[in-house]
Amino acid sequence: MVRCLFLAVIAGAVAVLAADKNAYVSSIEEWRHKRETTLKAEDGWLSLAGLFWLNEGNNSVGSKAGSGVRLPAGFPEEAGVFVRHGNTVTYNGKALKTDKSGDPDVIPIGRVRLYLIDRGSKLGVRMKDPQSEARINFKGLQWFPIKPEWRINARFVSQPEHVTVEAQAGDRQEYESPGYIEWERAGKTVRLRPVREDDQLFFIFRDATSGKSTYGAARFLYTDRPKDGHVLIDFNKAYNPPCVFTPYATCPLPPRENRLAIPIEAGEKMYAGHS
Repeated sequence: MVRCLFLAVIAGAVAVLAADKNAYVSSIEEWRHKRETTLKAEDGWLSLAGLFWLNEGNNSVGSKAGSGVRLPAGFPEEAGVFVRHGNTVTYNGKALKTDKSGDPDVIPIGRVRLYLIDRGSKLGVRMKDPQSEARINFKGLQWFPIKPEWRINARFVSQPEHVTVEAQAGDRQEYESPGYIEWERAGKTVRLRPVREDDQLFFIFRDATSGKSTYGAARFLYTDRPKDGHVLIDFNKAYNPPCVFTPYATCPLPPRENRLAIPIEAGEKMYAGHS
């Protein structure tokens, strides 16, 4: 009788663990589906169709614009002027908010949308077009199998510092970091330093899979802020930066301490359409 009760308890525990794992796998699958849906949206990252760095003074807009903002063929040859004076930019006389405001002014011209981006000393106009080549020819995302062991409750060590990172657009981007996380893997301590982005932690990293089964420059990952001295980081949600899909993004590169020697075979793989 006692043995039967013991086996029943064990069986119940196994069933609970299996149910928890199934729920976890379903949640990751749902997150990945949402990731691809957002990417493919009319105004998603795949719609990026141009990036034009502004010169001081007048920058013309139109399908015949030379060094200014060049619209797709078939659009008006002249469609206004961006004027830059230092860190201030106007379009047809109206001062514009940049993406650093969190709510940039959007200029619609036919099907395309233009808005201002701020990258330190560089100001540019980004163009989104639902008929962009990247969106039309999108090949779908590829992922590593979901592995619960890559969901890690890492220790958080408070060590605030200012972080400057290089970016693929040739600029430098400035962030504030609250500290770093660490955990044990194969008998060694692994460490990553996140930066603050809104109310989350943003990780820019590469690992031993980079340039092989994953994108060579970096992958991105967000987590909640530290709680009780720990950060729950789930590499099954690691994903490719926009630069893997389009040359018009300005993706930050990982700081030296976030270039890991270990392979992280979890999350998003190399995009099949990347050249």
